[in-house]
Amino acid sequence: MATVACPTCQRPVEWSDASPWRPFCSERCKLLDLGAWMSEQRAIPGEELPSGVDDEDAASDHSLHRH
Repeated sequence: MATVACPTCQRPVEWSDASPWRPFCSERCKLLDLGAWMSEQRAIPGEELPSGVDDEDAASDHSLHRH
């Protein structure tokens, strides 16, 4: 069976149905990781949006809308 390192604590985790929180070793490690994303300690790099543009405007494709 394949084994991966828990992204939070680096403990080995068996990649199988026996590990319900995979790739995390536990619910605690999963929630710690989620908290880091929610508090923006972790982020995926991207381009800065111009001021006055919100996320919803940026996500929609205006070329598909009829005016």
